[in-house]
Amino acid sequence: MDDNNLLKQLLMIGIGTTSLVAEKLQEVTDQWVKEGTLNPDDAKRFIDEMMQRLKMDQQSLEDLMQRQIKNMMQDIGVPRQAELDELRGRLDRLERQMRDLENRHWR
Repeated sequence: MDDNNLLKQLLMIGIGTTSLVAEKLQEVTDQWVKEGTLNPDDAKRFIDEMMQRLKMDQQSLEDLMQRQIKNMMQDIGVPRQAELDELRGRLDRLERQMRDLENRHWR
């Protein structure tokens, strides 16, 4: 399975979970307002604070997942893009040197 696809799926699950939590949170606070346990302004503030925390937690989870995938790929020997770029540059230099040597030899 493509690691980017897996990451996208996991992020979509996180987004779906966040949406579900937001809906349930709204239902609970609406019930509290209806029962008089919480006034509407406090309910809105509570929801806003909880959603902010969820977004921060989700970002932390995304960062952690990115690091874990990077570590996993490194453990199984998948080269980083910078390493591939460096090797391509070295290969280009070697090809140039070979052409130069061939040109000198045929003169």
